[in-house]
Parts: sequence; C-alpha cells; structure tokens
Amino acid sequence: MYSSKSYTLTEAQKKMERYCAYQERCHKDVSEKLKGMRMIPQAIDQIMAHLIQENYLNEERFAKSFARGKFNIKKWGRNRIVNELKQRQISTFNIKSALKEINEEDYHNTLNELALKRLAQIHESNPQKRKKKLADYLLYRGWESNLVYEKLKELI
Repeated sequence: MYSSKSYTLTEAQKKMERYCAYQERCHKDVSEKLKGMRMIPQAIDQIMAHLIQENYLNEERFAKSFARGKFNIKKWGRNRIVNELKQRQISTFNIKSALKEINEEDYHNTLNELALKRLAQIHESNPQKRKKKLADYLLYRGWESNLVYEKLKELI
C-alpha cells in the first residue's frame, strides 16, 4: 500500500486531481491516499484545501452520488447507505441530503422486486424459515425493518 516513491507537492496535487476527477471521492479516501503517499500533514491540508477550492472534492456531491449508485446498482436500503456514509465520516447534513436522491416510489418498487426475486431463490418448505431467510437478506441489504416485516406479511 505504501509507496516508496516520494512526491513533490505539485506532483501529489496533480495525482489527487486525477484521482478525484476519475470518480467522486470523500475527504477520508483522499486523505488516506495522501498518507499512503507519505505526505506530511501540512501538505495533506494544503492539497485537500486546493481540491475543495477547485471543486475536485465535494462531500455533498460524493454523498449524493454514493447514495444513488448504491441504491440503483446494488439495491441497498437506506440503513446500509447511511452506515456506509457514516464510516466515511460524512456529515449528518450531507447524509440527509444524499437520501433525498432516492425517489420514494422507486424505493418501494425496488424493495418489492428484490423481495420477490430473493423469495424465488429460497428453497425452504418451512414458512417460518423462509420468512427468516428473506428477512435476514433484506435487513443485511439495509432495508428498514418495518418495511421488511410489512413485505414479509404481504408475501408469505
């Protein structure tokens, strides 16, 4: 992980600009990457300030794109998205704003599709075990328990 190459401030800054331009990043990712490049704390602060000022780095934009992506592509529920954003030290304000990116109707439709698809894959004759397997799956994916249990009543 740690490179033996040392970077000048300008080289490190250019490298981070490319890193952030390639895909949205959060402050934590960038700062860890800079530490991995053996940059000193003052240099890290200076580069981070530059990236924010030049709009390469924007926590709110990162949070929104993260929430959209994990919901649309990985079909994660809100709980999982919130926990992952918290692990990345994203502010509560930005997490709330990111969750607004998820359309309520799409959210319920996705839960329904996911539940039906998973139910078809569960080969278990005991209805209680079927329920538990489906619930565990949906809860792991970060769907709220009240929604999961409503869906279970409806399907099994």
